Amino acid sequence: MIDLFELYLHEDCPYEDETTELLGIDGRAKLRIITRVDGISACTEDLAEFYRRKGADVLSFVGSGRSFSAGDVIFEAEGDARILFKLWRISQTFLSITCAIATATSKLVQLARSVNPNVIIATTRKTHPGFRKFELKAVIAGGGHIHRNSLSDSILITPNHLRFVSDLKDLRSLRKIEIEPRDVEEALKFAKIADVLLLDHYTLEELGEIVPRLKSINPKLEIAVAGNINENNIKEFAKFADIIVTSSPYYAKPLDLTTKIEPIRQ
Repeated sequence: MIDLFELYLHEDCPYEDETTELLGIDGRAKLRIITRVDGISACTEDLAEFYRRKGADVLSFVGSGRSFSAGDVIFEAEGDARILFKLWRISQTFLSITCAIATATSKLVQLARSVNPNVIIATTRKTHPGFRKFELKAVIAGGGHIHRNSLSDSILITPNHLRFVSDLKDLRSLRKIEIEPRDVEEALKFAKIADVLLLDHYTLEELGEIVPRLKSINPKLEIAVAGNINENNIKEFAKFADIIVTSSPYYAKPLDLTTKIEPIRQ
């Protein structure tokens, strides 16, 4: 299996740290990653494991799913100064992204559940290449769920599939069958056989009209909604949904973090 952190490190420091070598920096040092904003932590455990593999001592970190406040130290380690300088930038960037995803997810969950306590916020597989593992962990840290981890663990019949196979009456699977209908007519037709219907880019007015009809056809049917749903409108969509499907947390603005590295005087 690919060691993603080693990949990130090789990308940022393929050979040596020219600046640290030029200045002759050595000895032991302490690294602290400090947040300038409030947020939710994510994937600090993964970063800590990498630091230990590189021979550093991890002193503390804010665990995934826990909140932090501006000024808090969210990750702290000691070790060879040359190693810490190499790890500094990728560590800060990594946590600025994962914690931003967790924070954005948490906000969506809170907003949606203020009007529908049972609604699930689930993110898609539209993750950034090479970062899916950590993006999904960050979503979970923020209180969200994963709509689809991969093509191999779920069934979603989309309009592209329906252009090839439109007769779905004999489907059987151990997994939930989720269908994304192309129009209202298909939604009403597939409501009888689907476990989940994904209504993509429906307006609030359209949802208000069709969701009661779908539920009357199949009371066990779960309604998932998607399409341009964000923190400004999620409360309105939550009124009609069992599941809200979104990719927006993946594109949250990275949190404002800073890093301090100080020598340990013997």
